[in-house]
Amino acid sequence: MTSRPDQAAAGADLSLLALTFHHTHRLLDPSARGVQRWEVRIECAGEQVGSLGAVRGLYWQCDNLRERMADEGSFPALVAGQLLDDEGHFTHEFEEFIESSSSVLVVDQLQLTGPFADPLIAAAVVGSVIERLTDNYFAVVLPGKNATGDTDEGAALLAEAGALLSAETFSDELQIIDNALAAPGKAAQRVRSRLEGLARRGSFPSADQDWDWDEEDDEEEGLTGRTAAVLRVALDELSAQAWEDVAEKGDAPVRRGEGLVLGALPRVTWGQDRSWRRQMARCFDDLSAALAATGGVVPLCTGEEMALHLGIDRARALRRNRPRLVQEAVAGLPEDRRDFDWNWCSDILFEDHDVLMLFDASLDGIEDGGNEINQAMGLSNLGAAQWFEPFRPDQARDPGRGFRHP
Repeated sequence: MTSRPDQAAAGADLSLLALTFHHTHRLLDPSARGVQRWEVRIECAGEQVGSLGAVRGLYWQCDNLRERMADEGSFPALVAGQLLDDEGHFTHEFEEFIESSSSVLVVDQLQLTGPFADPLIAAAVVGSVIERLTDNYFAVVLPGKNATGDTDEGAALLAEAGALLSAETFSDELQIIDNALAAPGKAAQRVRSRLEGLARRGSFPSADQDWDWDEEDDEEEGLTGRTAAVLRVALDELSAQAWEDVAEKGDAPVRRGEGLVLGALPRVTWGQDRSWRRQMARCFDDLSAALAATGGVVPLCTGEEMALHLGIDRARALRRNRPRLVQEAVAGLPEDRRDFDWNWCSDILFEDHDVLMLFDASLDGIEDGGNEINQAMGLSNLGAAQWFEPFRPDQARDPGRGFRHP
């Protein structure tokens, strides 16, 4: 089953979706230690639009986790019967199925009303619940395609949400997300990114559109004023830290994580001298100056590409961690539906992402211009010595512009 939002969805503001978590723990109740039932209320603009149930089964806190979960009834009981033996131990089939798990999170009882009854929204809700109620040692269990029959729309939505979150089929009734693996985390990021894109557009797709909308119609648009302002703050912070690194490290080699910026660059740069590092620091300054002058930015060399990648990552982190600073930076600037779309920035502001290959240890040597793989793929300017050579001579920065610091 694939639910489709109705026309009322056009007035629904996805950016106002919120989750409220409720769990009551009776301090002296021994059964409360092993199994926790959480009720998650789904709201939009303060109005409830749905709910979700989540049962945490903590194997190491139960005398018999199977019996405790079976006592919850319904879907948790079904899960207990398939994943645990009579003595409350995980079955051999389950232990072979996952990397490592000492606990389970069972997600069930989903209800979403009207325009919100869509697999993408269900997946985003489940992803957020997983983020808040689990760690890497949890297996997350959702209904499979045949868990409760065709009449339970919530179970059907959860089954589709599981597919979006890279859940693996354990049986006809169960899907499992192994939190020890990277794929589910990446899938959750994709789901969130797609939902954020829809929120920026201000509505759901119409009934004849798919969620997998493309953004070709946006490619000619530049950075919004608020996006450019926050990106400039991020680049200025990185510039200050890079210049601090230059002063502290000089010509001395660095290792991963050393300094404020230098140790975050690819390994091929760690042995570069002070002159090279000054040019790298200036890349942040050049990009910031371009933003201030034009409201846009185009990286003109490999060093600027790396600086822009780091700037986008820092801007994303500022939005998450320093909302007051961001509000100060954008004060007085008009809002836009595409504000702070950092994924769009990563897609549109670069001709390619070749420089990021330098972070992949399995591709060591890719920066060598004589490397056969390098030549076959048409890679260029990846060697540290070529980072500041302009991609096109007619677009080179003013050679007399100097440096921010002596």
